[in-house]
Amino acid sequence: MTETPADTSFVLIVEDEVAHGEAILEALQRAKCVCNLVTSGQEAVDSIKQRQPDVIVTDFKLGGKITGMDVLKTAKKHSKETEVIMITAHGSESLAREALSQDSDHRAYDYLIKPIDIDILRDKVIRAAKQAASARASRLLKHQLDKSFDFGGIIGASDAIMRQIKRTRKLARSKSTILIVGETGTGKELFAQAIHQNSSRAGKPFRVLNCAAVSETLLESELFGHVKGAFTGAIADRKGLVESADLGTLFLDEIGDMPQTMEAKLLRTLETGEVIQVGSNETRYFDVRFIAATNKDLSQLVQDEKFREDLFYRIHAQGAIRLPPLRERREDIPILTQRFILQSNKELDLNIEGLTPEAMRKMMNYAWPGNVRELKNVVHLMCLEAEGHLLGTEDLPHALQPCTDMIPAGPPNLAGMKMTDVERLHIMNTLRMLGGNREKTAAALGIGARTLYRKLREYGLK
Repeated sequence: MTETPADTSFVLIVEDEVAHGEAILEALQRAKCVCNLVTSGQEAVDSIKQRQPDVIVTDFKLGGKITGMDVLKTAKKHSKETEVIMITAHGSESLAREALSQDSDHRAYDYLIKPIDIDILRDKVIRAAKQAASARASRLLKHQLDKSFDFGGIIGASDAIMRQIKRTRKLARSKSTILIVGETGTGKELFAQAIHQNSSRAGKPFRVLNCAAVSETLLESELFGHVKGAFTGAIADRKGLVESADLGTLFLDEIGDMPQTMEAKLLRTLETGEVIQVGSNETRYFDVRFIAATNKDLSQLVQDEKFREDLFYRIHAQGAIRLPPLRERREDIPILTQRFILQSNKELDLNIEGLTPEAMRKMMNYAWPGNVRELKNVVHLMCLEAEGHLLGTEDLPHALQPCTDMIPAGPPNLAGMKMTDVERLHIMNTLRMLGGNREKTAAALGIGARTLYRKLREYGLK
């Protein structure tokens, strides 16, 4: 099976012997490369300025004043990631070796001596293309990391997460109750901690109660505490979480799962700060800021009479912070992945550098139903079992292995792609973003449902 480049690579072929250049062109096109063949150094320089290639295959001696070495220097000036393979005649090996010994800014990738073996050239181009793709991915990741924002441990650069970070920062300064809405694994507790740390209550207690993890009979005691003898097993007085969070913050996770019998008592505490311990008649008061979170649609629960309307409006007074699922902020995946690799390196005493472009493309293509939490766990497992310093497709868990469709890790460069391929990619990505809903996809694309179904059949996406 013929090996192919890591990406659909753009290769510039510079050869003043037309027949020789066309033979190289045909071989590289069979290897799935997008190629441009030019026959002079000046044409090569013009092509490089118009579009930066991933790989350049150039004869060292070209007709005209511009040599292969000049092409190399021009290429590296415009794009350090571009790799250059020199072709030289027998007896001129010293010129090619000179290109390989240049400083890091003007160094060739490799050289071949005429007559060249097309299969060897193809393999060298493929390896060079993969190296160029890795270097480009590293540069894009560095750019994303440079512009990313870290707010209380919340990492991101996408518009979707930045909007919520900006709103969270403003709400942190208020004293009101806050509601955080998001799917499981989107980081609701992390946002709650960030609110606490950036409020006037920073340094005071931060307590957490998962309303879905405590039975109805114990929830009241967990929240408000109990006195000795209040029930079987109450052998001593016990503080509740409201009291232990006095002057600080209490985070009520999964509030949509709170038993309705508790909702009225919680509402009273939210409004007045008063607490009555289980088994006691004494009213006590505490100063606590509440943050609630849910992965459910509370407004729908209110309509279904499964959640108190007055409690909903009390915790929703400032509107909700709505955390986007990871599939709606895919551009943050490389940033988050790198952060989790660094954490795993520290925890496991490793030296993992990052992911190959192929592995990152599969990570970008996966739906991540468990969101950021799932991504963190996957990266940690990959680091734990990795054999080398780069995580490749072989290190991915089984669930990610089928993800082969291309979703660029950085800003997409569609130049050189056929319009049909661009359209197919756009339809595929939009369909995936909308969870496979074809009606919504057609509306988002601005086409009719019948047109979408026809295109799905044409592109083999049905």
